[in-house]
Amino acid sequence: MDPARKRKIRLVVALSTAVLLAVGLIYTSFSASSEAREPSDLLASAEPGASYDLTGEVVDGTIARPGTSSELRFEVADREDPEARIPVVYSGQIPDPFREGREVIVTGEVRGGTFMAERDSLVTKCPSKFEDEAEADPEHVVIE
Repeated sequence: MDPARKRKIRLVVALSTAVLLAVGLIYTSFSASSEAREPSDLLASAEPGASYDLTGEVVDGTIARPGTSSELRFEVADREDPEARIPVVYSGQIPDPFREGREVIVTGEVRGGTFMAERDSLVTKCPSKFEDEAEADPEHVVIE
């Protein structure tokens, strides 16, 4: 067989393999992700035993550690509707920026109207420096 033809065949096989691997990687990354839900979404349509990512703001005055328990209890509310809230029971590492009014994401399931979080699944979203500027001066908007 001609050496130039062999090189072309090897090149086509290598490129085809690379394309197939890239498509597989893209498919896996998109199919594995799940959209975080707010409390109003979970309270309306949570299925028993299903795992969800809950997102929202920690409600002021609801953070508590009952007795000597290692669990943390707090409530999470929708960003747009603070009246829609769900109690959360969590145990594990608590991120340093965790506090009232902060946005959090936590993974778990709904049992009896309470969100039972998986251990060490709490992530705290840090407020953006641009949000602070906009709140301080509503007429000053940064557009890039």
